[in-house]
Amino acid sequence: MIEETRERLGPVGVWLPSAPFAPPRETEVLANQRIEELGYGSAWSGEGVGERDLFEVDGTLLASTSRLMIGSGIANIWARGAQETQTLATALARAHPGRFVLGVGIGHSFQAAATGSGYQPLTQTRAYLSAMGPVPVPVVLAAVGPRMLELAAELTDGAHPFAQPLEHTPYARKFLGPDKLLIPHQTVLLGTRDEARARLAQTVRQMTEHKVPHYMSGWKRLGYTDADIHDVSDRLVDGLYAWGDEEAVARRVRLLLDSGADHVLVSPAGDTLESIVDQLARLAPALKEITR
Repeated sequence: MIEETRERLGPVGVWLPSAPFAPPRETEVLANQRIEELGYGSAWSGEGVGERDLFEVDGTLLASTSRLMIGSGIANIWARGAQETQTLATALARAHPGRFVLGVGIGHSFQAAATGSGYQPLTQTRAYLSAMGPVPVPVVLAAVGPRMLELAAELTDGAHPFAQPLEHTPYARKFLGPDKLLIPHQTVLLGTRDEARARLAQTVRQMTEHKVPHYMSGWKRLGYTDADIHDVSDRLVDGLYAWGDEEAVARRVRLLLDSGADHVLVSPAGDTLESIVDQLARLAPALKEITR
């Protein structure tokens, strides 16, 4: 299943921050149809807890496209029980064979607290995956740190790291081994480093305010310092963002693929879903050129 999925995905897909925009369903459908027309291999989006139902969304997107792979990035384990996830993923697999990738993850401590649960990421993720059991779709785990990457290698088909710098891809590949899927998220900004810095500074503030330490812990594990994060240093910007023109972004994607990624999810920074897809249209020719 892994090799077939790797071939179906191709080298480049898209990660859409649909949840914070709460777009009308028809807007999301049109965005995914356009992404398919542009030649991207997949489109992924996520969910919170008690918000949009990702399986319902993904079912609609699969039904309204014909070739595009759809990935859950991620289905949050606090949103539903393991058996429900198994049932819903199986239904999508049967309705749309070979076109769905199940990304699952533990989410954040504030999401666990909202359900009245404690937060023990490794233990709870292992228990959830074990209770979910086998599903007829490829499963990738939201994994950043070494123990979660090891769990991904042990119990799933690979990993879907989020918001990590360039150096994380070869780091993750060492834990996954050569055969598992590695599908990193890559933020893109068609513009200057200073514009990317302003966006990243906002992200750092949000992570701090919402007490989401996992991503920044991953940065530190790879050698970024508190000063890099506080000052949003050039090094941090360059590590986390693919910024510049279309050719510069394409070179970054090529570097990730050469460093061990199977499928890179480009995620342009934008304020609306429509503006993000417009940037994907600008990027498509350059990305096709470097991934031939």
